[in-house]
Amino acid sequence: MTKTEKRRACRMGKDANTRRGTPRQRHGQNDSPQSFRRNPVLTKSFIPTLLLAAWLPLAQAEEFAIDPTHTYASFEIDHLGFSTQRGQFNRSSGIVEFDPEGKTGRIDISIDVASLDTGFELRDKVLRGESWFNAKDHPYIFFRSQTLIFTDERLSAVDGILVMLGEVRPLRLDISRFKCGFNLAKRQHGCGADATGVLRRSDFGLSNGLPFIGDEVRLRIQVEAYRP
Repeated sequence: MTKTEKRRACRMGKDANTRRGTPRQRHGQNDSPQSFRRNPVLTKSFIPTLLLAAWLPLAQAEEFAIDPTHTYASFEIDHLGFSTQRGQFNRSSGIVEFDPEGKTGRIDISIDVASLDTGFELRDKVLRGESWFNAKDHPYIFFRSQTLIFTDERLSAVDGILVMLGEVRPLRLDISRFKCGFNLAKRQHGCGADATGVLRRSDFGLSNGLPFIGDEVRLRIQVEAYRP
């Protein structure tokens, strides 16, 4: 074969390779961004799937902000065996997340200790003081849910933790009323509940007055929360 024939054969081979493409190109496996954008299968099915996957976690649980004008934590305690004394905390804040279909969610409530109110200011000052709730060093009581419990389709209880005076203890709140919907007065969508729980104050270091003033405390929380 002459030199001219060899050069002609080489050119023919290169042209054939160019027409056929590489093995990856022949099977549609070009990894370049340009080929990704040109491929109608990728652009019409794969990208929407990615967007849906990114959106789904946000769609599962709705978040509501606690309405402090309709949320109160109150307590009841035995007083020398003569009566049940009551008090409440007038300020609270927090969030509620709830997914009714997945039956999951989260409740996070912060109670302002300085807002303690028993209807008698002198007693309130003592209870806010260092020997009782110590509002200066421990300004908040926290309840944080861990598990939402449903009976049939209704939220019936919430297991969580109560943080008070630096102590952390488990607490179950039984739910006697729960509703989500549109509040016509506020013109907002929200959820509300009535909850009760029982704790021993001595578990949190509040042992003053025992056994004359009761150790068992019944906690009641009325809460409403709405879309921000």
